[in-house]
Amino acid sequence: MDIQMILFICVTTLYFLLPAYFSNGGGLLFGGGLPVDMGKSDSKGVRWIGDGVTWRGLVGGTAIGIFTGIIQGLFGPYIISNFGEFITTPIITNVPEGIIVGFLLGFGALLGDALGSFIKRRIGIGRGKPAPILDQLDFLIVALILVSLVVKLDWLFIALAIILTLVIHLLANTGAYLLGLKDVWY
Repeated sequence: MDIQMILFICVTTLYFLLPAYFSNGGGLLFGGGLPVDMGKSDSKGVRWIGDGVTWRGLVGGTAIGIFTGIIQGLFGPYIISNFGEFITTPIITNVPEGIIVGFLLGFGALLGDALGSFIKRRIGIGRGKPAPILDQLDFLIVALILVSLVVKLDWLFIALAIILTLVIHLLANTGAYLLGLKDVWY
């Protein structure tokens, strides 16, 4: 396998995951308002999830995931007809499939983020505090679990998705830190 093919596989993997990535960012864009946990706390007074995961973010972020899937469904036939012989990763091939996959990846990403917040609260990590690996992969793991209900994912794809997500997260956060947009590099 040559470097060009490896690059192509990486690009198509990231392309398939765009609804999850965009949805995760969209949750922040549309966030604010009523928290998903409705302000509820456990018996020790610790919030179930916290103020960072809101209904508006969940709905808006999921809508972005669906919209992204629809766009991918529109481009799917073009991609298949021009690059089909090289594609080894899942690809959205039509609009109805784009709606379903976009929803599963988008909603899954936001559900994963909420689950990550829930886990962090249970182990005593406060909002905004780091939880390495969990912070970077919670959204991706749940999105992959949900989409695997309708799309066959092989282990190579899953491993590559995890590696690429970790690299992208590290590069983006390091860049934001160097630009003074974040206080920490991770």
